[in-house]
Amino acid sequence: MRGRGEEGYRVLIEALVSCGVAMSIAGSSRPCSGSEHLFSHALDVVAPRPALHGEQCGVGTIMMAKLHGLDWRGIRERLRVIGAPTTAEELGIEPRYVVEALVRARRIRPERYTILNEVELTEKEARELAEECGVI
Repeated sequence: MRGRGEEGYRVLIEALVSCGVAMSIAGSSRPCSGSEHLFSHALDVVAPRPALHGEQCGVGTIMMAKLHGLDWRGIRERLRVIGAPTTAEELGIEPRYVVEALVRARRIRPERYTILNEVELTEKEARELAEECGVI
């Protein structure tokens, strides 16, 4: 929340509370847990020393935003501004594990529909995605 002070923390807390309310209403974590979370959980499975869940989700958000056609560069820049990791190296994870996690992610919670149900990434496509986003 670098440089945002009290207002930045207020926005963060509102977002967290809103997610909690949405999950309570839905009776599951689905409203706040998309493809970026599946990527993080896949990293937990394949990487010998996974990073923090939230940091992995941040890196996953960059790549998933690109798949959605969203402003992934803007997301990456905002993560950089607050000092969050945006690359496999900054997570302390080898690039091959990022690629493997991207390929595996859709199978982590197959009952949850995400962008990964629309785009079944091959190893080659996963590597290209991670490279294009500057993650590896």
